[in-house]
Amino acid sequence: MTKTKKQEWNSNLAFLMAMIGSAVGLGNIWRFPYVLYSNGGGSFMIPYIVSLFLLGISFVLVEYAVGYKFKRSLARILYSIKEKFEPIAWFILLIVFLITTYYICVVGWDLIYFVLSMTQQWGANPDLYFANNVLHATSSVYGIFSIVPNVFVSIFLIWVAACLILRQDLNDGIGRVSKILLPLLVLIVIGIVVFSLTLPGASIGYTQIFTPDWSALGNLNVWLAAFGQIVFSLSLGMAIAMTYASYLPEGSNLVDNAVLVAFSNSGFEVFNSIGIFSILGFMALTSGLPFNELVTEGTGLAFVVFPQVFNTMGDVSLVIAPLFFLCILFAGITSVIALLEGVCYSISEKFLIERKKTATIVCIVGFLISILFSTSLGSTILGVFDTYLNNFALLFAILLECIIFGWIYKFDDLIETLNKNSRIQVGKTWKVVIKYILPICILGLWIQGVWTTISSADTLSIIIMAALTVILIVIPIIFAKLPALNKDYYNV
Repeated sequence: MTKTKKQEWNSNLAFLMAMIGSAVGLGNIWRFPYVLYSNGGGSFMIPYIVSLFLLGISFVLVEYAVGYKFKRSLARILYSIKEKFEPIAWFILLIVFLITTYYICVVGWDLIYFVLSMTQQWGANPDLYFANNVLHATSSVYGIFSIVPNVFVSIFLIWVAACLILRQDLNDGIGRVSKILLPLLVLIVIGIVVFSLTLPGASIGYTQIFTPDWSALGNLNVWLAAFGQIVFSLSLGMAIAMTYASYLPEGSNLVDNAVLVAFSNSGFEVFNSIGIFSILGFMALTSGLPFNELVTEGTGLAFVVFPQVFNTMGDVSLVIAPLFFLCILFAGITSVIALLEGVCYSISEKFLIERKKTATIVCIVGFLISILFSTSLGSTILGVFDTYLNNFALLFAILLECIIFGWIYKFDDLIETLNKNSRIQVGKTWKVVIKYILPICILGLWIQGVWTTISSADTLSIIIMAALTVILIVIPIIFAKLPALNKDYYNV
């Protein structure tokens, strides 16, 4: 067996485009506007900015420093710190992989709507059309045996696209795609925002961002919402930043890059929200509906509310609607390949499987799991997966990472790594944040997430979550126990 070829970014620009592309995803486009509006409007920007510095940039710096210093996969990094930590790495990677399997389904729905938007086939009742014609949704457990052809095909196409990108060398695949899709995404968003500001009633919407509810600042849930948005928006704890940073060449400027990525991501979602709110303001004016009835999050905003808006726009919507769904598609694809890269890297490094073969295996297994979400019961299963994996499993994984890198590993080594080539220096304040403040914030989010998950669970949800719990315990242990074919894997 020969060693797998070590990948490395051919430029800092490639790294930045890939990192920003991984961060800018569906959460930026449809989650942030709802979180912003429902947590005090303009005043939410205060806890949001605090969270960005306190939580977002701080944790990204940890991931950058660890990935760059070790230049290994997450599984091998945790094994190097302590042998017993390897199952934790596979636990984190399995969470990320399972999240990807349903995330791709949502991107697949968007692909369907990109096609539908050219003729606005959703008709006068987009809500009913989404449930009945696209998802063929049912609450019956027997729906799991009924495949929805259009969803199945769209999921298959997204997995094929992801596989083709991941099979390429780092710079020819992820690097090149990020350099193409991210600028296109930004141009589309700029075009949509500029157009939205010209719509009648736009001010009804965008003023929501600049109209603060100062009383919201005294609400702990608002601060937790800000921390939660940063966690999901920057994909913290998903091994993306750690993996991408491990590909950086010597002499890279870590701190400056982390700040640039974090601010680019946040700037994108705030700017995008101006467009989203302006379009919803137009809808409120033309339909007579209260603005608060139009603001929702997730699939409801993208596949129900916006088609309703496009129905009232006239011929111009035949251009704006496809651009909107193309925007979501690009954001989804760049995030998908980032989520899968860390999984592929760990498997490839431990078992000495070449990149192409690893990507193919991972994508085939992922597609087989995604078939669950292409059934008539798929949207229900997806909701349970999303709630459990994000509110419970992922936050717990991030908490474990905080403890390992903040308390068990030699933290001063990370400070030295970050400061070596960076203009912006970190020191004792950052150390205090990582060791004390960050774990407390994550613990608060996790407790809230556990309570939300348990209190809203029905019988089917409990069964699915119990199965996921067993899977998340057993499979990581198996992967950790399997002997590495790469003999250097055990060199600490």
